[in-house]
Amino acid sequence: MTASTLHDLAERIKERASASPEESYTRKLLDRGILHCAKKLGEEAVETALAAIGEDRERVISEASDLLYHLLVVLQARGVALSEVEAALGERMSQSGLAEKASRRRD
Repeated sequence: MTASTLHDLAERIKERASASPEESYTRKLLDRGILHCAKKLGEEAVETALAAIGEDRERVISEASDLLYHLLVVLQARGVALSEVEAALGERMSQSGLAEKASRRRD
């Protein structure tokens, strides 16, 4: 099995976004709009969390894979590149997690 990266998956999602909805689940998701894509992301997040506390390792891996896919679909729908998210993470890594969290604007 060949290892792939999140960048490979993001590129695949970008390609599939141009396909017809009859042949692409990604296109179907995007056609339903950001609200639907975000809802699917939330569902996958809950399924991943539940698997983490009550399922075996393989199920956690499966659900985490679904979660990452749906996150990348949401990013595609919003026009956000994975590299932009990585840049934000890189900036946060320059300080401790506690200091970074404390520096965020509170609502």
